[in-house]
Amino acid sequence: QVQLVESGGGLVQAGGSLRLSCVASGTIFRFNAMGWYRQAPGKQRELVARITRGADTNYADSVKGRFTISRDNAKNTVILQMNSLKPFDTAVYYCNAYDAPFNYWGQGTQVTVSS
Repeated sequence: QVQLVESGGGLVQAGGSLRLSCVASGTIFRFNAMGWYRQAPGKQRELVARITRGADTNYADSVKGRFTISRDNAKNTVILQMNSLKPFDTAVYYCNAYDAPFNYWGQGTQVTVSS
């Protein structure tokens, strides 16, 4: 059984920063990859960033150079550092864990960026 708990969302002004955390119920090395997705009103859920078991990373083009995904293995935690936030980043952000062939999801945390 897998649980993912997100935290760190909030309201910030454009240009500001937020740090999202996702705490898993066990070692994150059980997962092939972990990542962050987001869903804005009226839009499909999209991949924001992903980190594999081997620590390879991928980012959506819209966040490259602004967001960084990392992990704290001792705390079973994946982190998304978001800098230079823009209004279009406003969305609910969901933590994802992939443990083939299964996907697991957190409850989501709201990020709102004002102009």
